[in-house]
Amino acid sequence: MDCTEKKETEIDILWLNEDDMIRAGVFDAGRCVDVMEEMMGLFADGDFIMGGPNHDAHGLMLEFPKKSKIENFPLNDSRDRRFIAMPAYLGGRFHVAGEKWYGSNGRNRSRGLPRSILMAMLNDVETGAPLAFMSANLLSSMRTGAMPGLAAKWLANPESEVLAIIGPGVISKACFLAIMSKMKHIKKVKIKGSSPTSHSALEMKDYIHSKYPELEEVTICETMEEAIREADIISESVSCREGEWPEVKAEWFKPGATMICTSTFNMEYNSIKDIKKVVDSYGMYENYAEEDQMELDENGVRKHTGCMGEDFVYMVQDGLIERDSILELGEIIRGRAQGRTSADEVILVSIEGMPIEDVAWGYEVYRKAKQEGIGTSLKLWDEPRLV
Repeated sequence: MDCTEKKETEIDILWLNEDDMIRAGVFDAGRCVDVMEEMMGLFADGDFIMGGPNHDAHGLMLEFPKKSKIENFPLNDSRDRRFIAMPAYLGGRFHVAGEKWYGSNGRNRSRGLPRSILMAMLNDVETGAPLAFMSANLLSSMRTGAMPGLAAKWLANPESEVLAIIGPGVISKACFLAIMSKMKHIKKVKIKGSSPTSHSALEMKDYIHSKYPELEEVTICETMEEAIREADIISESVSCREGEWPEVKAEWFKPGATMICTSTFNMEYNSIKDIKKVVDSYGMYENYAEEDQMELDENGVRKHTGCMGEDFVYMVQDGLIERDSILELGEIIRGRAQGRTSADEVILVSIEGMPIEDVAWGYEVYRKAKQEGIGTSLKLWDEPRLV
């Protein structure tokens, strides 16, 4: 045997740091949208597994207590302390298992760190051997943004010219890049932040100008209504405290508008009964509703959750709408359900994200890294000591 030939028992892991991920194409928004399209098709086919008894769970979260008798025990003190394991298998050409491991603390920003610090791992689905371990903040942001790009491609009017960005921030930048990669007629962008002079809104405006200087107009709006009224596509990624979600009114939507939400806001239930509703995974929102069990208020109206997909589930449970009125994006991609039916139809899309998205985009970046010799090979063993 050639002494350079790899032993069958030898296992190496490809380590990809953030710079490696960039070199391997993690910022390629258009390609990420295409990969998400593949992934959603496989999801619709059932060629996947996620956690939970129904294989459709978002992940498993460590729930920290609000108080403890144990000295120095980590607490959930409204600072967003959380750890989430998000495992999945994705079939098709991917045929790989993986997991995103999610650590988060609201105090991180005072330390000069992002709120969430994410890692991802891919494993050979036959042997369980680790294939890659990678920095996942950029991966997670880009796959999150790619889903609104995919929704816009399939559901928005093709000639859409005005895009509204609600909640400027890291995720909105990814959403913007993904939507722009597929919607070629956008001329104007309207931005709504916490205030017209907020740092995030001003930074988003500069970012948009730097990426697409040819746009005719980029405007920071004072109110949500101002941002939404003229928009053909509304991309929402609001970051706020629990229960402080902004209110959106259905009458603000122009005919043919598509609103794509990835975070939190409220709309009055009766106002959206007749609006077309599309989700990424209805089962995932059923899980949310089962966990949260939102109560009725003093007027007998179900309290809002801030998550539009979960609110859809409660609307079904309360008899406001029928289950079959809520479509899944993958079924539309596969041609089993009809998306937009007219230029004037208003469509409301809820996208919360699934672990198979991380596996899909992580695999694509890993594959390019392998092809181009990017990253560092780390040895697990030449031969296992215990067999």
